[in-house]
Amino acid sequence: MTTAVPRTPPAVLPGPNDTCWCGSGAKYKKCHRGADAVEARKKGPEARKGVRPGIVSPRRTVPLHIPRPDYAETGRPGRRTSNSEINTPDVIARMRRACKAAAEVLQEVATHVRPGITTDELDAITHEAYIKRGGYPSTLNYHNFPKSLCTSVNEVVCHGIPDSRALEDGDIINLDITIYLDGVHGDCSATYFVGNVDAESQRLVKVTRECLDIGIAAVKPGRPISDIGRAIEDHATKNGMSVVRAYCGHGIGETFHTSLQIPHYYEPESNTIMQPGMIFTVEPMINLGGWGSRTWDDGWTAVTADGARSAQFEHTLLVTDKGAEILTVP
Repeated sequence: MTTAVPRTPPAVLPGPNDTCWCGSGAKYKKCHRGADAVEARKKGPEARKGVRPGIVSPRRTVPLHIPRPDYAETGRPGRRTSNSEINTPDVIARMRRACKAAAEVLQEVATHVRPGITTDELDAITHEAYIKRGGYPSTLNYHNFPKSLCTSVNEVVCHGIPDSRALEDGDIINLDITIYLDGVHGDCSATYFVGNVDAESQRLVKVTRECLDIGIAAVKPGRPISDIGRAIEDHATKNGMSVVRAYCGHGIGETFHTSLQIPHYYEPESNTIMQPGMIFTVEPMINLGGWGSRTWDDGWTAVTADGARSAQFEHTLLVTDKGAEILTVP
């Protein structure tokens, strides 16, 4: 008895290294993955069973006694007073405190991730956790972003806005935490499983975490920043995954985002030499499909162009005489 070969792709597509659905015996990434991505783009986002925007609640308030960054009221960050990326001992000491607080908030909020909770509820928990520590939610009204953290679910690459959508069994979610404390910003993120997650999504999250660790290991004084992206991209490519190119790591301190950029793919023109005293984030966004992305009409939510899942991990780092000190540890 022969088995009929399917002529249309299934609802749930195989992983890049799985056998293709067409019956050819080849790996999916070398067979139909490209064609399936093209068809998905032709159909448009409404034809995919992906994340859909929910209702965004009103902006939460921050007690008046909490110190605020310069954009808190206007939404427009001011200019830096110094162009130097080498931080003073005072700034470094304050960054250690702020980054420790950010890591603690991330740990606290992560314990609430479960099927049925809404991303808006996670935002409320995060908001209160910042205030409890005397900090301001760095994302709140930053260029008019409406919430206190970013919640990026499944195919959302980054900058997802918390809303009324409830997390579902099998989702993955990135929680991106940034606190303004002692006049500086501490920034970190991690991706978590929601209930029972499929094997390929588990592998995506594992490889993304490995990409972060490999990127951190590439931080060495006297070396160009491009070393970081080279190491990350090599590991992602080896595992049949791609690195998002539209977003990168950044310098951070008294300013949320400085002009220093940290690509997570190999960019030879990123030849700034790492020096002790620099502080920046490494935050690779890794996709199961292609590296392309697009942005929702809200102007913030970035999703993969082909609808494949994406994961992210992030630490804030201090360049030392020997390598990198991870500041965002609880």
